[in-house]
Formats: sequence, structure tokens, C-alpha cells
Amino acid sequence: MTSTTVPVIFDLDGTLVDPNGGITDGIAAALREFGLPVPPQELLDAMVGPKLSDSLLTVAAVPPAMLENVIRSYRMRYLDTGIAQSRLYPGILELLDSFAAEGRPVAVATQKPENLAPLVLQHHKILDRFVSVQGSAVNEAAPAAGRVGKTGIIAAAMADLRTQHAMMVGDRAQDVAGAIANGIDCIGVRWGFAPDGELEDAGAVAVVDDAPALRTTVEQLESVRTAALSEVRNDGTV
Repeated sequence: MTSTTVPVIFDLDGTLVDPNGGITDGIAAALREFGLPVPPQELLDAMVGPKLSDSLLTVAAVPPAMLENVIRSYRMRYLDTGIAQSRLYPGILELLDSFAAEGRPVAVATQKPENLAPLVLQHHKILDRFVSVQGSAVNEAAPAAGRVGKTGIIAAAMADLRTQHAMMVGDRAQDVAGAIANGIDCIGVRWGFAPDGELEDAGAVAVVDDAPALRTTVEQLESVRTAALSEVRNDGTV
């Protein structure tokens, strides 16, 4: 990596991959299996992105004693059919290929469990594009399991990239918050699951509508960073 090639860290669901019902249908089926009420579709969509156990407790009101069984049921369905329902968002493959051609390292930081995220990427034949794939703890029902939220997951990806300078790309507020906590910018994507205004309110430096606009924004932010570093060097304060 050159000093001016800034790595990009991607969220997974809602950013690289459209779950296309694989997540929300699976959650609904797991809730019905245990006789629990299924939230309306708008709330199910809002559960895509945040940590699943948190969403089941707060959005779906799953009793804590049933949480582990509901998650296990959901994960079985996700492995059987959910991954196959997903698809890459338009332009993502071309974007990753363009980053590879210019030598820009990329990583994934997702709240999907660390054992499942690589399976999704492998299904779409893009796992080999990424220097690092970081996810949440395998045991999602454990209160203190794994790293602390998106902030820790992004930090782990940055450690693998061996950089303190990167850009985050995501579709939800926790992606932005995790990036800011790690001292990096976050570009929001409008094709994911955030309600209108969520990304802007969270502090995303830009919100883009498609993959070509994302590439342009990455290049623009990189140019600003390069110019700033050049000014510091010329000033002799480093």
C-alpha cells in the first residue's frame, strides 16, 4: 500500500450484499416457530445491520430466556436458504475490481457473526478480494461475548490492514458511529436499510446513491487527505 492509497472497510448486509428477504424472512419464521409476534415489515427491515441479539430483544421483544433458541432457529434457516436469497448490489463487483486494479486494500467489518460473514462472501465469489473479514462473536446471545459493537469490529479490521487511516462504507448509523470512534470517515450508502436522514444525522461525510458515486467519493476524500498531508510536510511540522 502506498502512502496515498487509503484502504476501504465495508459493512456487509445492506452495503455489499442485499439480503433480499433472507434475513427478515428468517427472523419472522424463527419468531413464529416459538409463538412470538412478528413485527411489521418496516421494523423487520430496521433489524438488518445492528447486532441481531440486540434487535431481537429491543425491536421484536423476545424474552431473554428464549433469545438463544430464537437465534439458533434463525441461523439454521439462514444457512439453509438465507444466503442463497442474497445478491450483490449493482456495481459492487466492478467497484471491488477497480479497487484491486489500483492496489487499494479492502476489508469487511460486519456485525454478522465472524463464522458466517466469510460464507456469504464466498457464496458471491468475492471473499478473496478482502485483506480482512471481521465480525461479531459466534455466540450472539452471550451478553459480553466478542468485541464491543461496531467500534471494536472496525478497529480489528484496521489492525489487520495495519493502518490508522481508512474509510468506512456502510448503510446504518452504527457504521458511522463506529468509524468516528476509530477516527476515520464514513461514507453512507443510500441503497441499504437506513431510514431517510439516519446516515446524515449520524455524521456520515457523504451519502451516495450508487457504486460509481461511491468510487468517486472515495477518490475525492483520498485527494483531500493527500493534500492535507502534503501541506503538513511542507510546513515542516511532522
